[in-house]
Amino acid sequence: MNIREYTEQQERQILSPRACLSTQSKGRLTEIEPCPMRTCFQRDIDRVVHSKSFRRLKHKTQVFLQPEGDHYRTRMTHTLEVSRIARTMARGLRLNEDLVEAAALGHDLGHTPFGHAGERALASVVDGGFVHAQQSLRVVDRLEDLNLCYEVRRGILCHSAGEEAETLEGQLVRYADKIAYINHDIDDAMRGGIIFPTDIPVGISQVLGYTHGERIETLTLDIIENSQEGDKIRQSPAVAKAMADLKAFMFESVYFNPLAKGEEGKAEDLVCQLFDYYMHHTDKLPSEYQDILMREGAQRAVVDYIAGMTDTYAVEKFGQLFVPMRWVVK
Repeated sequence: MNIREYTEQQERQILSPRACLSTQSKGRLTEIEPCPMRTCFQRDIDRVVHSKSFRRLKHKTQVFLQPEGDHYRTRMTHTLEVSRIARTMARGLRLNEDLVEAAALGHDLGHTPFGHAGERALASVVDGGFVHAQQSLRVVDRLEDLNLCYEVRRGILCHSAGEEAETLEGQLVRYADKIAYINHDIDDAMRGGIIFPTDIPVGISQVLGYTHGERIETLTLDIIENSQEGDKIRQSPAVAKAMADLKAFMFESVYFNPLAKGEEGKAEDLVCQLFDYYMHHTDKLPSEYQDILMREGAQRAVVDYIAGMTDTYAVEKFGQLFVPMRWVVK
């Protein structure tokens, strides 16, 4: 018995009957030899972490555009927080922690530069729109060719509004994403002076808690306690309402706040201008996108290129293309 087989045996003995065992995976798009050390889901964790798209997350906006300071969240730190929350809930429910970690780490690989501002910009100019969850799946399937397991791919695709993952582990990732972003956005907004602790309605705090840690603990434990049976991940009615009220408060106070979001119009214009430029100058696309251009068309190649940009790279490209360079006299 090798290391992987021993781990698979442990899964059968320890995990809940509702868990998705690694031996029960529906497999990969292209089958490969099993690893002697890692289960298929553990292998997927490593494939995501070692990808270029994962490394780029550290330079992609979460909420605040290119914030000054070392403590604001980036798309990568958000991803890590989602992974930790998802694993905690999976452990509490005796579900497969490796599956939730793989899906959580990959869920935002397709996110645009400048966060949801970049996503809105591409959605406004692309035929059929643009959804970052669908782009994340394209990243792992086509652009990085990570050849992940079906269950991980579904967890990535179904982490936002729309389809629901078949596995409880995939459903956990969606909730972990919501728990992570709403709480760390509060933390960042307070650090930026956009809101203050006393701004959060008392009724919400009485249910969820008054601090960052209290809110995450309440939301996480509530899901564990209310998802012990059945084929759905659930919240209690009181906590679900408080979380919805907190989200509404954040939209009113932060997400639509001109002080926090005043630069987003510029970011959207920047993305739209880059899109228009490359649609008319496809020969300027990097070499790795030329095959996509030939096989899938200009729009697909341009979207893949722009969606993969970091904030800093997009700004640099925009400057090179649209801002006159100084003439240097030697």
